[in-house]
Amino acid sequence: MKIYGVAILAGCFLVGHVLGDQLGKSLGMSGNLGGVGFAMLILILFNDYFKKKGILKPETESGMLFWSTMYIPVVVAMSASQNVKAAMSGGWVALLVGIFATVVCFATVPLIISYVKNKAQQ
Repeated sequence: MKIYGVAILAGCFLVGHVLGDQLGKSLGMSGNLGGVGFAMLILILFNDYFKKKGILKPETESGMLFWSTMYIPVVVAMSASQNVKAAMSGGWVALLVGIFATVVCFATVPLIISYVKNKAQQ
């Protein structure tokens, strides 16, 4: 049953990759923009949906969990190293935009946490 977890993960990766390519093309860039992020979000949404519906068998869920824990750090590390190289060769503007995006993400985490806590209390 772990093979179903791998199949779901692979499907999420392919859909995320296609979405990232389409986003890049729509913005006039040749690269994949956010394909890994889209894949992770799709995987999280699928996992949550399947759990709520009671569709996932424990073996399938453990397969998804195992391969997602292997997949995410490796792909994120590869993407991060490419992004740093591009930012450093792109000059100060690219570096400042990266720092700004990181700061905004860190600042929104408390907002998201408070929103989730308020929803859970209701």
